[in-house]
Amino acid sequence: VFYPLAFSPVCSHQLPEIQKSMERFADAGAVVLGISVDSHYANLAFARKIGVSFPLLSDFDRKTSAAYGVLDVRRGYSGRAVFAVDTQGRLAYQDASPDPDQVPSNDRLIEALQAMD
Repeated sequence: VFYPLAFSPVCSHQLPEIQKSMERFADAGAVVLGISVDSHYANLAFARKIGVSFPLLSDFDRKTSAAYGVLDVRRGYSGRAVFAVDTQGRLAYQDASPDPDQVPSNDRLIEALQAMD
């Protein structure tokens, strides 16, 4: 899950919604990771503040966001996106939005994960 910035209003709602679906993600065999351009320290504080248990990773050098094609170079942070990578390392699902206020659907992602079996 790529999210633009820790402590931003939309991210502060998006990630707890993912947390609420963690059992469904686990049932689908998924491991959830959050990724932003924020530092490790900011992500750690953000995770504690919003109560998420899944790791929030730092893409401080922006290489991962660029590799997945979600880096907004003009703004310096990633767009909002979700990707599912299968056990063979292949991209199996993606939902990326050019609108940072549009949150990808957890339900569609979970359906895609379940279809991967």
